[in-house]
Parts: sequence; structure tokens; C-alpha cells
Amino acid sequence: MSAAELARLQFAATTGIHWLFVILTMGLVPLVAIMHTRAAYTRDPVKRAVRERMTRFWAQLYVINYAVGIVTGLVMEFQFGLSWSGLSKFAGNVFGAPLALETLIAFFAESTFLGMWIFGWGRLRRGVHVTLIWLVTLTAYASGYWIMVANGFMQHPVGHEVRDGVAYLTDFEALLTNPNALVALAHITLAALTTGTVLVLGISAHHLARGTADAELFRGSLRLALLVGTPAAWFVATVGEMQLPLIRRSQPMKAAALEDGDVARVQAELVHEHGPDDYVFAHDWLRFSMESMTLIGYAVSTVTLIAVLLLWKGRLWRWRPFAHLLTAMIPFPFLASLAGWALREMGRQPWIVYGELTVEDALSPVSRVSLLVSCTVFIAVFVALAVTNWTLIARFARRGPDATQLGATEPLGDPPGGTGAKRPAPTF
Repeated sequence: MSAAELARLQFAATTGIHWLFVILTMGLVPLVAIMHTRAAYTRDPVKRAVRERMTRFWAQLYVINYAVGIVTGLVMEFQFGLSWSGLSKFAGNVFGAPLALETLIAFFAESTFLGMWIFGWGRLRRGVHVTLIWLVTLTAYASGYWIMVANGFMQHPVGHEVRDGVAYLTDFEALLTNPNALVALAHITLAALTTGTVLVLGISAHHLARGTADAELFRGSLRLALLVGTPAAWFVATVGEMQLPLIRRSQPMKAAALEDGDVARVQAELVHEHGPDDYVFAHDWLRFSMESMTLIGYAVSTVTLIAVLLLWKGRLWRWRPFAHLLTAMIPFPFLASLAGWALREMGRQPWIVYGELTVEDALSPVSRVSLLVSCTVFIAVFVALAVTNWTLIARFARRGPDATQLGATEPLGDPPGGTGAKRPAPTF
């Protein structure tokens, strides 16, 4: 592999793995915030105890994913200097600010609010504690916004001018309101909510099918997940399709590849506009990514709709095979998200900043051996972190609320039936 291919492989692998952490973080935190709000303002002590256990159980899974994901996120910033110094030199004046703001929000504001929330159980007033988890939610999505602003510039550069081979920011408002960033943010927001709710659905169904003693907790989690996830799953494809007109205007070759357009004509136009190069890139992979994402999206939305109908008819708790289907569905939103990310990133080749900076020009003057070593080490570390993350999540998810350690010093309240009362296992 060439140096450029190694650099691209390294960035693709590390960014793809990091994105799996990000989308679950963005998907789970609003659910945890809703759960905590309901628990904090529930007057019935029995219901409040159940909802507190629910909040802590799902929050512990969220915190595990967030903590490990932060480690993967730290590496992303270094890669711009390590492998893509040409990109930093050309566009650093433009998207350096969004990336810096994302770092401040994600690694300072969001982490601070989350730490205060974690250690605030039993120590902070109810309103303050609830406010903190909503601030965590807000900063999580604000972080996503700044990332999409930077990525939107790479997809469709706006609000700048190029002087002596360097881009300078001239219109900050245009950068912040880039439609390529805003529509994509709406799309990933719905995708994240779908991912988080499918995880909650799958784990809840797993415990209910096993006949857990915490049936009320997981039934409540499942209802909330369906309430949030069903509209998100159905509208994520609609919002995704809203990006097609933007792609037609800003990236005609990607549009031609996805819509079976006249690729030869677009190739000739791009050669005339930008000079000789191969602009027909990875068409089969683009179509495969698009079709995979669409197929998974419709499958997930159909299953969630069926779950809503079964819940409405009171049959959801009695159909055990459907519970196993909900559990088996957990990985699919992650796969769809990876396909969507590949579709977005591969389609602008051979540019890294569309129409203005090619991948070859953005590459750092680093030897192939150095890139091979860094690529191997980074991918190995990221894979190890991903395996660790999912091992911990699966372990604590299987153990259930009784193994939850988050906020363990705060009394949870007696379970239904009084202290030590044995609750009957439900029939799914």
C-alpha cells in the first residue's frame, strides 16, 4: 500500500471505530435525561424507586461507553498533524475554530457536567441534578454540531477565500449555516436516537424474555424506547434523502454514482473544470453503502412499528420470539451508521476538501514505514478499546440493575412489595 492509502486506512479505521462510540453516546444520553427527569419528579415512592433504578442502570452503560469513547477521541486530533499536515496548512484557518470548540465542549464542558452529575447523587438538589444531565445532553449534540461544521466545509467549502494556497475564513455565518452540515446533523441526530433506542429495546427485551424480577423497570424502558425510537427510525431515511439535492449541486459525481447518472459526462465536466484526474471513484462501494443503509433503516423502522402495534394490543409481553428479534437487532443501526459515514466520506474523492485540496496534496511528508507502524498501532489500540467497551456493556447489561454501581451510595428505595419482597417473574 502507498503512503496515501495507509494514511487513509488509518483515518478511516480510527474515525469509524470512534463514530460507534459517538453515535451511542448521542443516542443514550437523551433517554437517560428523560428517565432521570421522570424519576426526580415522581411523587409515588414505589414508582420513583423503580425509575431511579432504571436511570442508574442505563446511565451506567452510557458512562462506560462515554469513558472509553473519550480515549478514542483524543487520537483524532493528533492525526491532522501526523498524517494530514497539508490539510491543516490549507484549511486550519477555517475549520480550526470549529474543531477547537468541539474539543472544549466535549472534553471540558460535557465531561465536567457529566462528572458533576455522576458524583451528585444524594449530594445535589433535585433541580440542579436534573439540569446537569440535560446540560450533558445539550453539550453532546453541540459537540456533534461543531464536528459537522468542520466536515461540512470539507464536503462543500463555503465562507472563505484562498490566498497563496491557504484558505482564510471570510464569512463565519456561512460556515455555521452550511446546509451540508445542518442537514447531515439532523440525519445523524435521528440515527443516534435510533441506535440508542434499539439498544434499550434489545436489552429490555432480553431481560423480559428471561423472566426478570425487574419487569416493571424494563417494561418502562421498552415503552420509552419505542416512544422515542419509532418516529426517529421512520424519519431518519426521509432526512437522509434531503441531502440528495445538496449532493447534486455540490458533488455531481457522487450523485451520478448513486442515481445511475451519466458518469462519463460528469467525468468530462470535472476534467474540464479541475484538470485531468480519475473522478469516477468507488461507485460500487457507494451504491453498496447506500443500499445497505437504506435496507437496514427500513428493517429497523418496520420492527419498531410492529413492536408498537403489539404493545398497543397488549401482546408484546407474551411473544418470546419477538423479544429475541429485538435483541438480535442491536448491531444493525451501528452497521447502517458506518455505511452512511462511508457514503459521505468516499464520495468526494479525489479531494479531501471538495474541489480545492486533493488527498495527495493534503498528505504529510511522512515515510511509508512510519505510516505503516502508526496505522498498525492505532488500529490495534482502537479495536482493543472497542472490544473492551462492548465487553463491559454486555457484562453489565446481562447482570441487570442489581449490578449497577452508579450512585450506589444513594438509597434506591424499597422494591414493590417492601424490602426483600420477592416479585413474580413475568411471562413475555
